[in-house]
Amino acid sequence: MHSPTTDAAAAGTDPLQRERDHLASSRAALRAMREDVESLDLRDVTGTWVSAAVLHNQIQQRIAALADLAHTPLFFGRLDYLHAISEELAEGGTGERFYIGRRHVHDADGDPMVIDWRAPVSQPFYRASRKDPMDVERRRRFGYTAGELTAYEDEHLTDPAEGDTRSALLAAEIEKPRVGPMRDIVATIQPEQDEIVRADVSGTVCVQGAPGTGKTAVGLHRVAYLLYAHRERLARTGTLVIGPNNSFLQYIEQVLPALGELDVAQATVQQLVGHVEVRGEDPAAAALVKGDARMAEVLKRAVRSGITLPTEPCVVVRGARRWRVPAYELTGIIEELQGREIRYGAAAEALPQRIAHAVLVKMEQSGEAPDDRVQDSVARNTAVKAVVKACWPPADPVKLVHRLLSDADFLARCADGLLTEEEQRTILWEKPARSPRTTRWSAADAVLVDEATDLVQRTPSLGHVVLDEAQDLSPMQYRAVGRRCSTGSATVLGDLAQGTTPWATTDWPEALRHLGKSDAHIEELTQGFRVPEEVIAYASRLLPAIAPGLAPATSVREAPGSLTVRRVTGDHVTEVVAACRAALGHEGSTGLIAADARIPLFAEALAEAGLPFVEPGVETTAEARLTLVPASLAKGLEYDYVVLDEPAEVVAGEPDERTGLRRLYVALTRAVSGLQVLHSAPLPDRLG
Repeated sequence: MHSPTTDAAAAGTDPLQRERDHLASSRAALRAMREDVESLDLRDVTGTWVSAAVLHNQIQQRIAALADLAHTPLFFGRLDYLHAISEELAEGGTGERFYIGRRHVHDADGDPMVIDWRAPVSQPFYRASRKDPMDVERRRRFGYTAGELTAYEDEHLTDPAEGDTRSALLAAEIEKPRVGPMRDIVATIQPEQDEIVRADVSGTVCVQGAPGTGKTAVGLHRVAYLLYAHRERLARTGTLVIGPNNSFLQYIEQVLPALGELDVAQATVQQLVGHVEVRGEDPAAAALVKGDARMAEVLKRAVRSGITLPTEPCVVVRGARRWRVPAYELTGIIEELQGREIRYGAAAEALPQRIAHAVLVKMEQSGEAPDDRVQDSVARNTAVKAVVKACWPPADPVKLVHRLLSDADFLARCADGLLTEEEQRTILWEKPARSPRTTRWSAADAVLVDEATDLVQRTPSLGHVVLDEAQDLSPMQYRAVGRRCSTGSATVLGDLAQGTTPWATTDWPEALRHLGKSDAHIEELTQGFRVPEEVIAYASRLLPAIAPGLAPATSVREAPGSLTVRRVTGDHVTEVVAACRAALGHEGSTGLIAADARIPLFAEALAEAGLPFVEPGVETTAEARLTLVPASLAKGLEYDYVVLDEPAEVVAGEPDERTGLRRLYVALTRAVSGLQVLHSAPLPDRLG
């Protein structure tokens, strides 16, 4: 590493000031780029009002993408190549030096002042090493304070006299206090993360990531990279980020806009399958059966249960002629459609055309010469429509699932050989509503309706889907997500140790099979950057009980004193509030995590103590840096300091011990700088 003073002495000028000047020039160039777009006059553009509206929308998006965020540096690194990348750039005198930032910026002549981090020329910033410098002589990192460039740090990758040293600026960026929503990690992406980010768009990647390994950020940056590398393709097919709940989506929603990507939709699984309003809740046993992959075959049988074979011929009258399609021929047509495994609705649309074609064959055999218009006319004939309605009746997915869960005999016929009698009783409604409209549908019911809907009509596929916290999905939920990327690819993110649903997956290959992506590549991230080593080592004591197959995570961050475990002998609530007040004495955010049932207790206590707080998903402010977090919503969130209340209550709040310990593992791994565990009851045995 070379200090600024050393470089200044060698160069005779202040290199830090030169970098500040380049930052100022880059900001001016970005401002000019935005002004150029804002000045475009669309009044003389020819075309329809539709094309004009589309163009106007595209320009507005471009203007938004060119926004200069005051506290978001335009560049965070610099690469000095040993050789020119291209002759054209080399002639301009800047061919060997590239500033790496969140977006591309060029000057008035079109010459690059900042290179997008996703461009191929930027890749060595993340992957170059002394073993493989990738033609890079120097890698420079920049440090910022409140948007102002205040420091830099150099690595001379081809200098044998310079040894490996941990980057202080990289560590400072990783450990920067967290206030507000999740930040991008574009300045700190590690080589193993970069490989996942830049993986080919045609393949699905599954990332098993321990707490603090940055798997969520990796998934979001992968979306940003794919949109850069395959923009036209993904603009046409669409991208989607799926998170576990709205609080989580609100927490991550600013990452992609900070990278200049504004057109990525976000949703929860429940929002994806919103065919019915969810107002009810299943017991764990019922949800477990409803989420089982066997329900897909049960639903398939239910959808096709109305199909019957004809016993009478179909007689079509046209003018003075009568055309007869015998019952055996109709049976053959229907059985052929059944065997093709096409969607129920598509088969229903094809059936009248197939019957009409049989009539046309008879017409041609009698010497007539009918055309396509005649076939369409025959397909609309009353007799043909009557056969279709009787043999292949319309299927309403909502009504069908309602009948399946309320009619024991119908369920028994559809589930014969698939579900046991006990399992059938488990999912049957005790007091079914009279109609689907008045039914208190559960989240698992909504997924069943989505499966039935897809059996009737194919679900449109997107180009790429990012599925976060995937370990918590049931097989039927995996199928629902898989339908949304059946012709595209996916990035699956999760941690088997953090599965906190009764149906949580314990095996990624099996989960990927339900997703329809059996050929996905599985990557494991075990090196943490966020959670201090002392904290992750403490939480890892639970791994033998919650995920015995996983290797314990490690952390690059040594932070002595980052963990405090204290038994409270006095007023427990008062002690917790005092711990929150002390944590707020540090810079950054604080999270108070407690069992869901204890949240009202602490909400009242914090209010009485005059400590303002927000709920998960609500952005913190300088006045309210404390978030009161139910343990069930802690997953995926992070805080500089965490106060964890009563671990035994967190465990007891779940239906079984394994799920409770997994919930506790999540809560223990939310801290970036410090974790304080307060307990009056004995700690779970695994924590000792």
